[in-house]
Amino acid sequence: MLPAALLIGPMFAGIVAGTNDATVRVPRVAFAAAQSIVGCLVASSIEPGIFPVFMDEWPIFLGAVAATLMASSVLGWLISRWRILPGTTAVWGSTPGAATAMVLMAGAFGADQRLVAFMQYLRVILVSLTAALIARLWIDVSGQEPPAIIWFPPIEAQAFASTIAVALVGASVGRLLKLPSPYFLGTMILGTSLRLGLDLNFQLPPWLLAISYAAVGWSIGLNFTMPILRHAARALPQIIASIVVLITVCGAIAWLISITLGIDPLTAYLATSPGGMDSVAIIAAASHSVDLSFIMALQTVRFLIVLILGPSLARIVARTLRQ
Repeated sequence: MLPAALLIGPMFAGIVAGTNDATVRVPRVAFAAAQSIVGCLVASSIEPGIFPVFMDEWPIFLGAVAATLMASSVLGWLISRWRILPGTTAVWGSTPGAATAMVLMAGAFGADQRLVAFMQYLRVILVSLTAALIARLWIDVSGQEPPAIIWFPPIEAQAFASTIAVALVGASVGRLLKLPSPYFLGTMILGTSLRLGLDLNFQLPPWLLAISYAAVGWSIGLNFTMPILRHAARALPQIIASIVVLITVCGAIAWLISITLGIDPLTAYLATSPGGMDSVAIIAAASHSVDLSFIMALQTVRFLIVLILGPSLARIVARTLRQ
């Protein structure tokens, strides 16, 4: 099963339909609701337990995140400077981690959401496959399988009601405050505040996430046209090259962390792997020899910093491109 398959599959289907002149579109209210659910998903993924781990090694964490963001920004800037992709699209597409969040926010900041999605999910696939290959070479995970998906788990009334309430209120507040990508950002900010401040629990059953991912994937894919698809195909070699460079840079950062902290190289590599947090968690859980708390703490810290700094980095790159 491909990483982010529930989103990538519908997006591919939408691309096929969109490039064949399909006129059907996802209703705006459905797309808005899907963005709100993704905002709840982001908020629910932030565990208060990461902070003690972060405080123990915060200089290493911030240094690793800064180096990764610098590398991805330079790569995005080069792709834009060489006019391989238009405007700040390459910057949003190169940003590590938070793939769905970056795609949803990119459109609100003037980037081409379709090409950002193309870059982000191609990177998620390649990075996840690389991490899985390295883990398989390092340890024996042949007997490990991802846990079976329970599509219709019992509904926990309070947690599910809280999720729906946060989605509705967050989307309304985001729109009232005129935030960019209001349905996603409004819900994510409200949900994160309640998660960290009140330890609010969310319930996001797989069937609800599948519907939301499908709505986002279809919305993006159906907006593809044949000229956009040809543009993406022409840029494919350079995009793959930039992903390989970013994976290599993160590997070098992992090596430095390993020799600095004395932790095992696989833990360091999975912690710095540039994208696919859910896939990294599954790969890491397949071995008892890695430090899962360290891996998820670094992944989550980078995820939060990317969400906060992503728009500012895009603006900085946009200004340099105009000079």
